[in-house]
Amino acid sequence: MTETSTDTAAGQVAERAPWPAGRYGRRREQRRASRSTVAVLGVLTVLAMTLIGARLYRAYGDGDYTASVTAFDVSDTQVAVTFLIRMPADGTAVCLVRARDKTGTEVGLEEVTVRPGPDPERTMVTHRLATTGRPVTGEVKGCHPA
Repeated sequence: MTETSTDTAAGQVAERAPWPAGRYGRRREQRRASRSTVAVLGVLTVLAMTLIGARLYRAYGDGDYTASVTAFDVSDTQVAVTFLIRMPADGTAVCLVRARDKTGTEVGLEEVTVRPGPDPERTMVTHRLATTGRPVTGEVKGCHPA
């Protein structure tokens, strides 16, 4: 609603408020958060995000045990997966090797225990995995300490 002017009985022009006075109550002043409150909330948010990130990295990030497939050879009933594993010199790893068919369905899964070789940073392993169907790929899902 726009402001309008009207003539009063005395001939003076009076300004009208955009809304009838007293009808909607008084207008509240907007409260603003203090700078210290905003700063504390900012610090708490950054701290929470850092803790969440650290926890997720520990759970899913690069660990001491990593594997990468270097080759695989498929036949009708098995797949031979060759992979390189990096692990601590005094560690033994358990790796989960799987095979999948052309639809992506898992047709073979097995845990393989790997002991460190002469160079634990580069231990090469070849594992033959029996499958329930014709595989198209062999992969290592992950490795963890034994």
